[in-house]
Amino acid sequence: MLQLTRKPGQTIVIGDDIRVQVIQIAGGAVRLGIEAPRSVSIYREEIWDAVRSENAAAAQAGELPAGLAAARRQTPES
Repeated sequence: MLQLTRKPGQTIVIGDDIRVQVIQIAGGAVRLGIEAPRSVSIYREEIWDAVRSENAAAAQAGELPAGLAAARRQTPES
């Protein structure tokens, strides 16, 4: 894992088309701004984990609920 120190207003560039900017640091929280192509899915980790768990449970049951079927088409397999 790459660890960087950034101050508010500073940016990290990932690849050619993803930019992550530190917007604000307050207490123990950091507010980030992310610029990426619409084709790149961006999730908070806890949401990503919940979607993956629901997809796995539905796959074991043999079918996906309508909302998760759409989300699964948009998320990479792990």
